Amino acid sequence: MITNLLIDLDGTLTDPKPGILNCVHHAMTQLGHDCPPQDELLWFIGPPLRESFQTLLNCSFEDAEEAVTIYRERFSTIGLLENEVFDGVADLLAEQSSLAKRLFIASTKPHVYIHPILEHFDIKHWFERVYGSELDGTRAVKSDLLRYIFSELNLNPDKTVMIGDRVQDMDAAKAVGVTSVWVDYGYGDEAERNAAKPDHICDSIEELGALLNAI
Repeated sequence: MITNLLIDLDGTLTDPKPGILNCVHHAMTQLGHDCPPQDELLWFIGPPLRESFQTLLNCSFEDAEEAVTIYRERFSTIGLLENEVFDGVADLLAEQSSLAKRLFIASTKPHVYIHPILEHFDIKHWFERVYGSELDGTRAVKSDLLRYIFSELNLNPDKTVMIGDRVQDMDAAKAVGVTSVWVDYGYGDEAERNAAKPDHICDSIEELGALLNAI
């Protein structure tokens, strides 16, 4: 029986699209670059920010660092709350908590941003611990983050699930030997999902709740 839930944030519990992509546009504009339309930048939601800027700008790590700095100038004050919780999330968290499940945030977003987001939407109290990356990029790779969580909590992999919407979530689950659950309402597309080969796929919050009650 699954008793430990490692849950991604962006694209899994909340829809961060406006905040993230507005901040990407801000960084690109400040650096003097044209920015692609937002619908062409959905791949930015989830993966490590520095790597994404390196891809978008076709630039060095140092130039990507400048883009990240400018991005965070806006994100830390405005962008993090240009966001909304998916319908049904509060009920899902309440139900799983009532069943004595241990809930943890496992996101590669810096934890200094995760806490105010969870507090703003009044869902932080459902989580035993909140895990994220550091601003310097430490634990920005999802598998590194999960290994860190396991080293801290000594979780039983057979009783643990990783829930997310990107290939990084599924690969990290495999790296630590836990069940992987892909949510299809997030930002990973069909090709990414098929490449990720998750153990389970859920089309909705309601389907996710039913799965967690069954495994």
